[in-house]
Amino acid sequence: MNRWEHEGVIEEMQRRLDAGNAMTVRRRTVEHTFGTIKAWMGYTHFLTRGLERMKAEMSLCVLAYNIKRMISIMGV
Repeated sequence: MNRWEHEGVIEEMQRRLDAGNAMTVRRRTVEHTFGTIKAWMGYTHFLTRGLERMKAEMSLCVLAYNIKRMISIMGV
C-alpha cells in the first residue's frame, strides 16, 4: 500500500472543511474588508481594463484602506 507524499495535507484540509469553520474565518477576515472598501470608500467596480491594471488598482485601494485603518488605530 502506497500513500501520496502530501496526503496528510489533503486530509487536514478536508477535516477543516468538514468542521464548517472555513466560512466563519473568511467572513471575519476578508468579507469585512471588502465590504468596507465598497461602502466606506465608494468603490464598487474597477475603472481599468486588463488583469495587470486591475491588480494595480486593487493594490492601491487596499493600501488606502490600510493607511486609513492605521491612522484611525494609531492616530495622526
